[in-house]
Amino acid sequence: MMPRVRNLLIVANWKMNTTPADAAALASAIAAATIEPLVQRVICPPFVSLAAVARALAGTDVGVGAQNVHAEVSGAYTGEIAASMLTGLASWCLVGHSERRRDQAETDELIGRKLVRCRETGLRPILCVGERLDEREADRAEETVRRQLEGALGVAAGGQGIDPDLVVAYEPVWAIGTGRSARGADAAAMAETIRESCAGLGMPDAERLTVLYGGSVTSSSIGEFLAEPSIDGALVGGASLRVDEMAAIVARAALTASARADASDG
Repeated sequence: MMPRVRNLLIVANWKMNTTPADAAALASAIAAATIEPLVQRVICPPFVSLAAVARALAGTDVGVGAQNVHAEVSGAYTGEIAASMLTGLASWCLVGHSERRRDQAETDELIGRKLVRCRETGLRPILCVGERLDEREADRAEETVRRQLEGALGVAAGGQGIDPDLVVAYEPVWAIGTGRSARGADAAAMAETIRESCAGLGMPDAERLTVLYGGSVTSSSIGEFLAEPSIDGALVGGASLRVDEMAAIVARAALTASARADASDG
């Protein structure tokens, strides 16, 4: 039986949306509408809005995350952002999002180096993994996710082992921005595969690894995923730009967190 001791986490990925001015207002509104002590919340705005959002969220318990980080410490990489530049602006970081794998051809090895940079600077990484539609239809979904984990974490672990602060977001590529969604049971099975893979890679207490679902998450679909004990929250895309959607998603997560706490105490 899965131990019910993991925190519930809802992460908002705003992607390439908002300006610094409207990002600050949106972040403040979301923070005010999602005051739930049992649920961790993180907002990942575009780089240009990080400072504004960090100021807007100061004094709240909502975290700030970056959407990406460069794999090198510093250097001649025009337009890129080093992990050290995020100090004071973000405490979380998305790594390996499917859109960057697709559009920037990011490899597992490169993603692993980004995880190293996060660990060096104290950024808590959210590693994104997931299969394409052709891989799922060929019954290679689990194989794909295992390969992504092994490729990235094999590089990132080095001699230190897997970062104990790691969070993994399972985002089936075919369910992002397509109107399609995975089933809760499918996501739960993949969450178990992710923990088994991390355990096989030497992660202590892999059963405590926080695993999120990401793939066109909305307030109407989140319940199916949170009903699965192996799913610990969500990486929310388009719906995270709406205060009412975020409020409803976090409220549903709070109900789940309370129910899991009661079950654990019992």
